[in-house]
Amino acid sequence: MEFTLEQIATILDGKVEGNENLKVYRLDKIQEGKPGGISFLSNEKYEPFIYTTSATAVIVSEDFKPSKPISCQLIRVKNAYTGFTQLLEAYSKLSKMSKTGIEEPSHFHTSSSQGDAGYRGAFSYVGKNCSIGIGVKIHPHVYIGDNVSIGDHTIIHVGARILDDTTIGSHCEIHPNAVIGSDGFGFAPQDNGSYKAIPQIGNVIIESHVSIGANTTVDRATMGSTIIKEGAKIDNLVQIAHNVVVGKHTVIASQTGISGSTEIGNNCVIAGQVGLVGHIKIADKTTIGAKTGITRSIEGSGKTIFGYMGMEIKEFLKSYSIFKNLPSLQDRLRELEKKQ
Repeated sequence: MEFTLEQIATILDGKVEGNENLKVYRLDKIQEGKPGGISFLSNEKYEPFIYTTSATAVIVSEDFKPSKPISCQLIRVKNAYTGFTQLLEAYSKLSKMSKTGIEEPSHFHTSSSQGDAGYRGAFSYVGKNCSIGIGVKIHPHVYIGDNVSIGDHTIIHVGARILDDTTIGSHCEIHPNAVIGSDGFGFAPQDNGSYKAIPQIGNVIIESHVSIGANTTVDRATMGSTIIKEGAKIDNLVQIAHNVVVGKHTVIASQTGISGSTEIGNNCVIAGQVGLVGHIKIADKTTIGAKTGITRSIEGSGKTIFGYMGMEIKEFLKSYSIFKNLPSLQDRLRELEKKQ
């Protein structure tokens, strides 16, 4: 994709210094810039590169004052870092949404429907009674089961599995090899010591503007729904069990596991390798540090929880200041015992 500098300046609400008709088609680091590329300068440590870069254009802040002649074109914006981020977002969106049409071989059941401007990649499968919205992109090797609903402008990446009865909102992104709607982990212990599978007859509901990372699994509910609410962002390799509710705009980092029927509030931040037991509630705006184990409900919004047993951060730090000194305290105790 090619863009003129004038088009980019319009997107960023900026102004071109130089030839606004020049075209760029690539995003470059400023130290690696080549003709046809555009970069940015926001950190003064990288300023020397703006005098040597071969990039066609560099995005700079309005207050940037060069100390040497510059050969590249400049696009001045309020904040160079924010401006380049906007450009990345626009480029990513255009790249992801550019594909249209149907590749063969692919399967689309006659009882299902798909809106205009969509894309279905080769070897994709769409089952019975599915409703696929406008501009939905279904990449190769995606499996979509029966009775699935997908909202407008959602992207399903390579190899994702969307199983029966799942509902996905608009402007969502399901990354490669995610599995949505697999059976929850439900087994009833028997008198003879064996386990009997409990049928999982619920579904998964993913609201709009949700991102689900690669190889993440979201299990269907035993009854009712597992719900991922609007704006939630879930990293790769996360396990979300049956009947879990993840609140609006909550973010969950990789390798976190959430047990069944746990409810997580809105605007929470859950770091990597966190484990949560089932049937508990996490209050809004809770932050949970990496590798924390949560064994009970967290009440009262805005708390930061850390440590293996999930203590409030102040309590944990107080306790840590004690137990990190336990070896020396033990040595002192032994010395005192010898003196008695």
